[in-house]
Amino acid sequence: MNILIVGGGGREHAIARALKKSPKVEKLYCAPGNGGISKIAECFPVKATDIDGIVALSEKLRPDCVFVAPDDPLVMGLVDKLNEKGFMTFGPRANAAILEGSKAFSKALMKKYNIPTAAYETFTDAEKAIAYIKEKNQYPTVIKCDGLALGKGVIIAQNLAEAENAVKSMMIDLKFGKSGSEIVIEEFMDGVEVTVLAFTDGKTVKPMVSSMDHKRAYDNDEGLNTGGMGTVAPNPLYTKEIAEECMKTVFLPTVKAMQSEGRPFKGCLYFGLMLTKEGAKVVEYNCRFGDPETQVVLPLLETDLVDIIEAIWNENLENLDIRWSDKSCACVVIASGGYPEKYETGKEIFGLDENGQTGGAYVYHAGTKLENGRFFTAGGRVLGVTAAGDSLKSALDEAYSAAEKISFEKAHYRKDIGRKALNGNKI
Repeated sequence: MNILIVGGGGREHAIARALKKSPKVEKLYCAPGNGGISKIAECFPVKATDIDGIVALSEKLRPDCVFVAPDDPLVMGLVDKLNEKGFMTFGPRANAAILEGSKAFSKALMKKYNIPTAAYETFTDAEKAIAYIKEKNQYPTVIKCDGLALGKGVIIAQNLAEAENAVKSMMIDLKFGKSGSEIVIEEFMDGVEVTVLAFTDGKTVKPMVSSMDHKRAYDNDEGLNTGGMGTVAPNPLYTKEIAEECMKTVFLPTVKAMQSEGRPFKGCLYFGLMLTKEGAKVVEYNCRFGDPETQVVLPLLETDLVDIIEAIWNENLENLDIRWSDKSCACVVIASGGYPEKYETGKEIFGLDENGQTGGAYVYHAGTKLENGRFFTAGGRVLGVTAAGDSLKSALDEAYSAAEKISFEKAHYRKDIGRKALNGNKI
């Protein structure tokens, strides 16, 4: 098979590497790709959000499958357009991708089908939103943009001033563009966060290995929310009993709810969960593989990813046995100075070999470009240094040892990835 991957970050590098392992894959393409991905796939400078451009590229390359990885093109209907042209695809159609594309939609779906989540209200008027916050007078309180915001459209306000600033920045200043024209205000949930990605063909759901993301920019969960500064898998706090509970109360009900709504979800469904004293509750859904969760989950996959893609496409996932390694995996993200706010790019990266790798770990490229055989920074999150081990501690030791060998001007990364998991933080 020849496969075109749409996207250009660390997640897409992890997907490309997993597909490269398959004896069924002959040729890999990627658009737009990045410096690291270019070492294992032929890259084309077409943006993932250029729907017409991706369709035209697909018609030129005639791949056997197009794997649409990022949220934006999924929500914009790229899969629908490709299906109309007769292409086999991986990823949900637009009417299912709305599960991530609109938080107001997903919260309403959970309310309708009794899927556990935080209590909430939605607003399209800033004054009414602030009045509601004052009336509730409960802090912390969670304020979210309705639409996509690169994982940064969530603010946990500790007091009224912070809450008012959040509402104004989203709804009046439009810091996140149209995504903030409607917002969701919800109760703060106390507990332990867990991410579970799941394969689904619209009827059957098969969860992957759980993971623990680290969203804040700096150690000890300080600083602003980011797209993710590192992750570990499996999450030791996600026990077999909790997994069984989630299958009954969250995973199957969500897939069935989407089916009932005439929006069958086919692809990878991301469940962001909070393990609370009252049980597991949904924090958010994503309509695709998470980033950087994919970088620690896919290395543990033992089943051929192409077999899974075909089973989802043919809607016979229930007949496929998906196997996972019992190892642990850890990813440390090296970011540009200033990320997630203003940062500079074009800094030369040192410590990588000609393939963009370094000894002892696998380096997933998130924001890099390759020029004259040298790698340069080209994004906020630059590299995801990833290692597997027989224990979580050994995986983390390997990842950090490799990360220390890599440098560029103003590079920074968290030094406490996986610490909570190692310490066994309880709910």
